[in-house]
Amino acid sequence: MALTPMMQQYLEIKDKCKDSILFFRLGDFYEMFFEDAKTASRELELVLTARDCGLEEKAPMCGIPYHASESYVSRLVSKGYKIAICEQLEDPSVAKGIVKRDVVKIITPGTYTDSSFIEDNKNNYIMSFYIDEKGVGICFCDISTGEFYGTDHKFSENIIIDEISKYNPSEVLICNNVDEEIVNSIKNRFNIVFTYVPEDYFHDENLLETQFLEFNKEGFNSSLIKSGNGLLKYIFETQKTSLSNINKFSYYNIVDFLSIDINSKRNLELTETLRDKTKKGSLLWILDKTSTSMGGRQIRKWLEQPLINKSKIKERLNAVEELITSISLHEDVKLSLKNIYDIERIVGKISSKNVNAKELISLKNSLEKIPGLKHLLSSFNSSYFKNMYNDLDELKDIYNLLQRSIADNPSISVKEGNIIKDGYDAEITELRMAKAHGKEWIAQLENKEREITGIKSLKVGYNKVFGYYIEITKSNLPSVPEGRYIRKQTLANCERYITPELKEMEEKILNAEDKLTALEYSIFVTIRETIEKEIERMKKTAHIIAIVDSLSSLATVALENNYCKPIISEQGEIKIVEGRHPVIEKMIPIGTFVSNDSYIDGKEEALILITGPNMAGKSTYMRQVALITIMAQLGSFVPAKEAKVSICDKIFTRIGASDDLASGKSTFMVEMWEVSNILNNATNKSLILLDEVGRGTSTFDGLSIAWAVIEYICNTSSLKCKTLFATHYHELTQLEDKVPGVKNYSVSVKEIGKEIVFLRKIVRGGADQSYGIEVAKLAGLPEEVILRAKDILKEIEKEKSIDLDIESINNVNIVKEEVALDSMQLDFTHIQKDNIIRELSSIDIINTTPIDAFNKLYELIKKAKSI
Repeated sequence: MALTPMMQQYLEIKDKCKDSILFFRLGDFYEMFFEDAKTASRELELVLTARDCGLEEKAPMCGIPYHASESYVSRLVSKGYKIAICEQLEDPSVAKGIVKRDVVKIITPGTYTDSSFIEDNKNNYIMSFYIDEKGVGICFCDISTGEFYGTDHKFSENIIIDEISKYNPSEVLICNNVDEEIVNSIKNRFNIVFTYVPEDYFHDENLLETQFLEFNKEGFNSSLIKSGNGLLKYIFETQKTSLSNINKFSYYNIVDFLSIDINSKRNLELTETLRDKTKKGSLLWILDKTSTSMGGRQIRKWLEQPLINKSKIKERLNAVEELITSISLHEDVKLSLKNIYDIERIVGKISSKNVNAKELISLKNSLEKIPGLKHLLSSFNSSYFKNMYNDLDELKDIYNLLQRSIADNPSISVKEGNIIKDGYDAEITELRMAKAHGKEWIAQLENKEREITGIKSLKVGYNKVFGYYIEITKSNLPSVPEGRYIRKQTLANCERYITPELKEMEEKILNAEDKLTALEYSIFVTIRETIEKEIERMKKTAHIIAIVDSLSSLATVALENNYCKPIISEQGEIKIVEGRHPVIEKMIPIGTFVSNDSYIDGKEEALILITGPNMAGKSTYMRQVALITIMAQLGSFVPAKEAKVSICDKIFTRIGASDDLASGKSTFMVEMWEVSNILNNATNKSLILLDEVGRGTSTFDGLSIAWAVIEYICNTSSLKCKTLFATHYHELTQLEDKVPGVKNYSVSVKEIGKEIVFLRKIVRGGADQSYGIEVAKLAGLPEEVILRAKDILKEIEKEKSIDLDIESINNVNIVKEEVALDSMQLDFTHIQKDNIIRELSSIDIINTTPIDAFNKLYELIKKAKSI
């Protein structure tokens, strides 16, 4: 048996897009067959049916109405699927044989621009990276806004991971020969779609220069060129059109911005919370008070990429300050920003030929606001605003064109008429008059026939299948004069008729409607093409509006929350007076947050050692210092009475407990991996936050690691940098007088009888105990457990006192296998025994072979004898 011609056509087209679900247009439906049908029916909860395909077994099939496809596509794409849209390329009514069909677009998570899928205040990026001997080239593009960014760097897996976390792409384009370990490492961290393409995909050397007229590949590494070319090729192949809004290549250097790695971004909750991954509770939630979608995306970018250039930071701060001090003017600016629609994404739809008339009206209404905004900008004095005033294009020609041409309340579909304004085109006016005259004639005919027949319920109706008709209910049929009407259709309760006169007028009306609809669409396309030529101007104007909106948002936040303007320095110190955590103070009752001073300089006070009980506020204090630094460097006022912030090049954090069991890493292993990353990549201009280093292992191991880390930071000249080090090892406070740069601070605790109260105040000096049992008591542990813990603690403290003798420790030759730490009174015999016990308890007895068991036993006996 042979496949039917239609099914042969389906399989030929499907062979071109094997990794996509094929939406195959059949009449008013998109149909899916075979495995695509099974997948779509499962994911979309559709009924799975079958269709004859010429083989013995019917082909599995499901379908959706084409006019309602957007919601189905959005659901599939959000689950990571790609959709190939296959349309009919000719009119089925005139086609001979099988209707021509082909894929007109492939929709992927990184290229989908429908508003139901992408967030207004967030970019939807697609990313590509390419690795060669020159390093790694990384490119990002948001098709909906036309942004295209690229960077290159010496290859590092961490670089790729950090850039992904910064841009949060929906899809990553990757060469199919990239090392599998790298890919798996990235996949384990991100829930994004990876698209594999062949090596030669990245070798079309001319795409970047063709798309970006000012681009010169001579100035860039080969890895960046290949990454960009591959990304453009993929975009063109999926969108099936050249996108004129992607017209500027923006190169950025990673070192031109404050570097915040993925772990630090997560720990500091910059754009989403750790717990539920939502915006509320993040720093972005506090800072984003923008009025437009463009501003919302812009302030997110500023937060993702704080500046390290002093003059640029001060330029933003001065602009924010002027908005704050010019309250009335600022309110007018906010008012002018309201009701400005998303110009960037409307421009993207113009470029992709998907814009409708209602969206052009939104563009027109937005452009109407620009002259007023430009006038307001002329009233400011700062250079930032003056430059924006000079650069802001009012786009009056585009506004005037839209004002003259597009109807104020047009149809959503551009192929159903009613989109061009009366008076714009003479022929449209004539056709509309003919159409209106015809409908008046129809109304007169209905009245005339009612009078002649005496049937008051007689009506003249219309539908797309049968055209115009005279409808008479069956009860009134005896009143119809014989021979007056020609029967057209019989229904259950009525008969429908026509007359030669009605048929003639029908042709005139419908011809006028068809001509009118076609003419309106043709004129709409001309208008769209005219506007498309001005895309670069519109994008520039949209960018300025986004910046004004972002500055306005920062000023609003500063006013509402009593922030101060930070002094930006390059001297190395951070000095904060009455600093507050910007998020937590908004999550608790007003006035209850306890502010704290901070001073750290990377020299005499390089490492602030913070001791005190858990739950007392150490982590909050450290985070607020980092957040204030980030806010200052993005150009925001900060939550403090006074602040002086020296520019940092990188911020690292090691806060909280987590594991990565999928990669075989325990909580402690993850902790050590993060600390290793910090110590290997920080510089003397960095800010480091370390919280409870060494907590994940035994007491003596953990204490030793924490001590060594402190020494390394303070004694390594290329690293000695601003560090906040919180610890429950209060014994480490003895390092203040023995390691240069270490200064002790602690969280105040007040003991009232047998109870403790956390004062949340950071004060000079170290804590002499950890209050762990008191914290356990507050958490609600049974009283008998608390009492027993206190008894055990007393016994342990008697036997295991720890006195850090730095001079003795410094005399230890750590290269030797046998390390004598008698002067510390550290019981390393006890440690070794603990290690043996842990190793013994970790043996998988069920799955251990006899010979492996004997070998393991022999190994443990040797270790025991060496103690």
